[in-house]
Parts: sequence; structure tokens; C-alpha cells
Amino acid sequence: MLITAAFHTGIWTLLFFIVGMIKPKWPLFFLKKPDRFLILIISTILFMVSATLYGEGNRQRAAEEQTAKDVAAKIAKPSAVIAPVPEIPSTPSSPKQ
Repeated sequence: MLITAAFHTGIWTLLFFIVGMIKPKWPLFFLKKPDRFLILIISTILFMVSATLYGEGNRQRAAEEQTAKDVAAKIAKPSAVIAPVPEIPSTPSSPKQ
């Protein structure tokens, strides 16, 4: 989920940057005198947010995969022996002459 949010934020950041560099008044309509430098600063911050979301999403996914592997290993390997294992008597491999 975090990785999807990172991609969405990245797309919106790219769109904000491109539109803001062409016409700064469109994304910054609430300012009296919008500036391209302000667009650059906001885009940089949004890019860092996207990169952080992506990194945390990858870390979280790796932790979930490791947990799933641990659970599968515990299920596949029984912890207690149900029946005793009989001993096989040792036989000589070659008779002595």
C-alpha cells in the first residue's frame, strides 16, 4: 500500500513540477506573486516524501515476507516426535577371514 502511495505521489509531483515550471500561477493560484523557485522547493519536498514512502513500503514488504517464511518453516518442521524411532542393529560390512 505504501509503494502504491509512493507512485501516486511521485506522479502528482512530476505533474506539479511540469505545470509549475510552465505556468507558476496555475498550481500556486492562492499566491499573489508565484515563483518558479517556490515550485522547485515544493517539488523537491514532495519527491523526498515519495522516496521515503517507497523505501518504507519496501522495508515493510520485506518484513512481511520474512514473517511468512518463518511461519512456513515452523509449519513444515514438527517440533516434537510423535512415535519413537526404532534402532537398526549394525551389521558388519565385510566378514573377517
